[in-house]
Amino acid sequence: MQLDLSSEQEAFRAEVRAFLDEQLTPEMRRGASLTSGVFAEPEVAGPWQDALEARGWLTYFWPREHGGTGWGGVQRWIFETECARAGAPVLPGMGLKLVGPVIYTFGTDAQREHFLPALRRGEHFWAQGFSEPGSGSDLASLQTRAVRDGDDYLVTGQKIWTTQAQFANWLFALVRTDQEVKAQRGISFLLIDMTSPGVTVRPILSASGDHDLNEVFLDNVRVPTANRVGDEGQGWSIAKFLLENERGGTGYAPLLLADLERIERAAALSGSLADRAVRLRLEAEALEMTELRTRLEIEAGEPPAPRSLATKLIASEIRQGIEELALDAFGLAGLQLLPARPFHHHADDLVGPPEAGLAAARYLNARAWSIFGGTSEIQLNIIARAALGS
Repeated sequence: MQLDLSSEQEAFRAEVRAFLDEQLTPEMRRGASLTSGVFAEPEVAGPWQDALEARGWLTYFWPREHGGTGWGGVQRWIFETECARAGAPVLPGMGLKLVGPVIYTFGTDAQREHFLPALRRGEHFWAQGFSEPGSGSDLASLQTRAVRDGDDYLVTGQKIWTTQAQFANWLFALVRTDQEVKAQRGISFLLIDMTSPGVTVRPILSASGDHDLNEVFLDNVRVPTANRVGDEGQGWSIAKFLLENERGGTGYAPLLLADLERIERAAALSGSLADRAVRLRLEAEALEMTELRTRLEIEAGEPPAPRSLATKLIASEIRQGIEELALDAFGLAGLQLLPARPFHHHADDLVGPPEAGLAAARYLNARAWSIFGGTSEIQLNIIARAALGS
């Protein structure tokens, strides 16, 4: 998609490109190109996060009063587009895009002062403790309990599908603090130190062989009441705010388009494969326009239009289509599943370009796009209710 940018916006794009040329090192680009999961691992993402924080651009989507840049919707789109085209690592979003906005919106002054700077410096690595066995898309049925004990809660339960919990030292979690009221009203939002006694993390290996997901067991974990965000029983409202950021607060299109372009270059598509790529590009460009229109509406003080609810659903379908295309395009070279993370220097060499060597892993991992952040079926229900005004 081509926009008619103002001279100031063109100058900003040139500034972003110059920053990327200078600060996005070959090692960072290599690590990003060899990442098969959704987010880069700390050894890949950490140096890039440090570079962005040093430039003041790490939390570009936060409001200025909480350390953000104050950029408008077009600037944010330019920045995300240029980072995607340059092959920058995708930073884990659990801290920066999910719990960070929760803390500066609902947290106390003490919580903001303690948690937000540590998050930005990379001292706190966050995981999300929402889903439980039997309580995924139906979060209101969660069973993890937090029982008041003086100035603490004793938290007991199990969380599952917890992305990158093996690296995390903090967990934000929904817990049940009241068993007697309606399910949604008995839920609270806690910040849990994962180094506390009683926290156990067990890996879940994906079909790709990747270790991105985990189970987290909480056995009478002592959590200070000062680590509760909001009031008791406010957790459901806070979770809805957070999930809106997860499902619709991210610009998906820039990375989708950049990944599609890389596959087209690496595979030299022709015939029906080229036709599929054209259709995917048109769908991603339409999504890009929708995301940008929504950002500009919100920036103008308007509520997001109902079409914004469909962005995560559509992005999931496009992502899966791109990875299916790659698998078909690279043939036998696209069937590699490596036993070690390929960005580790001791890993076996890939056959062909990174796009081929990671095609199978990325295809398998992409199946989860229509599950995480709310299943596609749940998204369709939300869209239907919005369309019907119910």
